[in-house]
Amino acid sequence: MPPPPARLRDEVRTTAVLAAPLVVGHVSTGMIGFIDAVLAGHHGTTTLASVSVGTALFWLAMMIPMGTLMALPPSVSQLDGAQRRDEIGPLFRQSLWLAAGLGAALFVFLSLVVLALEPMGIAPEIRPGAADFLRGIRWGVPALTLYYCMRYLSDGLHWTLPTMVLGFGGLLVLLPLGWVLTFGEFGLPELGAGGLGIASAIMLWMQALAFAAYLARSKRFAPLAPFARLDPPRWAPIGNLLATGLPIGVTVMMEGGLFIVTALLIGRLGDVPAAAHQIAINVAGLCFMVPFGLAEATTVRVGHAVGQGRGNRGVRRAAFAGGVLVLATQLTGGSILLFGHDHIVALYTRDAAVAALASSLLLYAAAFQFPDGVQVLSAGALRGLRDTRVPMLLAACAYWGIGMPLGAWLGLWLGWGPRGMWIGLIAGLVVAAILLGARFLRASRDEPVATVTDGA
Repeated sequence: MPPPPARLRDEVRTTAVLAAPLVVGHVSTGMIGFIDAVLAGHHGTTTLASVSVGTALFWLAMMIPMGTLMALPPSVSQLDGAQRRDEIGPLFRQSLWLAAGLGAALFVFLSLVVLALEPMGIAPEIRPGAADFLRGIRWGVPALTLYYCMRYLSDGLHWTLPTMVLGFGGLLVLLPLGWVLTFGEFGLPELGAGGLGIASAIMLWMQALAFAAYLARSKRFAPLAPFARLDPPRWAPIGNLLATGLPIGVTVMMEGGLFIVTALLIGRLGDVPAAAHQIAINVAGLCFMVPFGLAEATTVRVGHAVGQGRGNRGVRRAAFAGGVLVLATQLTGGSILLFGHDHIVALYTRDAAVAALASSLLLYAAAFQFPDGVQVLSAGALRGLRDTRVPMLLAACAYWGIGMPLGAWLGLWLGWGPRGMWIGLIAGLVVAAILLGARFLRASRDEPVATVTDGA
């Protein structure tokens, strides 16, 4: 007999408690980009522009592995809700093989993409620093995919505290190490953007090793025996994870790629537009971490409701609870950007031209807070239902059928520059919010059925 659906107020409280460490952890992840941008900005405008392009290419490549591994939380939460916890450990060990393969593929990609900077049309003064940044950070990619795998296991079991603790622990490593390697302190060479890449890679490995040690020793995870043995890779569970996760990865790349390709196109305009965009997109990315964390919590709550057999009423209540929280946080974030944009930009740079352009771009970021929150929350709820293929097509239509063509036309063809590109971002997010929200309402109209991944 499934439990009755919780009251909306109780569901909001449960989601908030689950999401709070996730939000803080995601903000700490966003702070990595903040630290990189601040250090690079104080090193020089060209360094900041180089880090902008390097970071854009890194995350463009990282979107698919990160999104693919997002198949793990709903699978784990459905198994947990269905009282099939003995299947979680084997499933997790198979996901580690998937994470290792994705990390290796991404390392190769980043090793080769530096050769494409000139054909992409990136400004000549930006290319050397961007290449150095990518050569440094690529060594941390395998650690990052394994870290996400371990994090998603913990998140799927409603235990999100490690995400927060390890996220801020990484910042304590990155800030001093990034300063030393960027500026060449204590007799070390001044590496500029390359130093930030190396520092980021070291931090990623420390986070991954710390998470593995925690899972191996924690009493909370002892019944799952996550590292009890080395299972050989098995196609059935890995294939099921790929079938669910690859559309998620493509969807995440569709949205993230919209921002990232925008950065690369702006990088063709010179170091001042590229540096200004990097500041604005870094601030907008920090704001995005809040609804992203809430969306991940909603994925877990929706998946748990499905596993418990609580029906469409319980599923919708879990999603609407996340929606209440997202609307509140986006109102707060938009207000901060609207009234504090000049003060925020002053933290990044002393270059007057860069600051003026970045400050104006933050007003566009304020405008897309609500549609951004709605679309990411809707996507998270759909992941809880393991509905990933249709949302992938809807995202492609919104971001690449509308957002990118409009932004490129306004920004490049009409000569509106970065402001035109950002109008394209807003349009893509608005359309995505409408399409994905409507998709969830339709998908949750029928009685959901638990379709947990076979982890045996």
